[in-house]
Amino acid sequence: MENRLIALTTDFGYEDPFVGIMKGVILGINPDARIVDVTHGIAPQDIRGGALALHYAAPYFPPGTIHVAVIDPGVGTERRPILIECEDAFFVGPDNGVLSLAAERRKRRCVVELANERYRLHPVSATFHGRDIFAPAAAHLSRGTPAEDFGHALKDYARLTWPAPIKCDGEARGEIIYIDHFGNLITNITERDLESLGGRNVAITLVDVTICGLVSNYAGAETGGYAALINSWGLLEISCYNARADQRSGAGIGDPVHARSASR
Repeated sequence: MENRLIALTTDFGYEDPFVGIMKGVILGINPDARIVDVTHGIAPQDIRGGALALHYAAPYFPPGTIHVAVIDPGVGTERRPILIECEDAFFVGPDNGVLSLAAERRKRRCVVELANERYRLHPVSATFHGRDIFAPAAAHLSRGTPAEDFGHALKDYARLTWPAPIKCDGEARGEIIYIDHFGNLITNITERDLESLGGRNVAITLVDVTICGLVSNYAGAETGGYAALINSWGLLEISCYNARADQRSGAGIGDPVHARSASR
């Protein structure tokens, strides 16, 4: 019997019992299941935030890992529950784009709608597919059930549009795409985008804040001061040393960020 690792990503938080219930369902089907929490701190209903977290976490898990992502504001509607089998991983969750960033860079084998009643709990709640559909599917997958047994094949799945930065007039114009637990502002501007602008000698503008030059780490600024750096995801990030950049700047998801050569 196979025993693939199951990794959970949700917006369920850490106060309610929902994550524990999903784990109980998984263990009831596969008592030997190995379960890892990626995070349950995704902002409520933040599909793109969940997709980004899954995208950047998945490469660090062993081959064959079953990733279950439940950020699902459309639960109980016509949106489909799906399984994406890739060459080196499985992705289980709602067909709303939350799986798409992680799956799109892998060689895909099949996409299946989770329609087989045999691999669900009954009755299926209209508000908790994490318990009744996704957790059972992951548990059966971890025991070696083939993807095609879960339902009929689909030709495609919902995909998120990645907001690529715009390069114009010697600038890279991007936006904030994610705010982490520390209040750091993560943008869609990559390290490569900055190379043509002078590398570390760049000026970053956000709201009414301008930061000159990149630092190597979070301690590269004075206490309470802003710092711009390339983070572990390879993206431009704006932080405040021993403070929250989001609160101090008032910036939020979608706000514009401009990068230009500091010599201009």
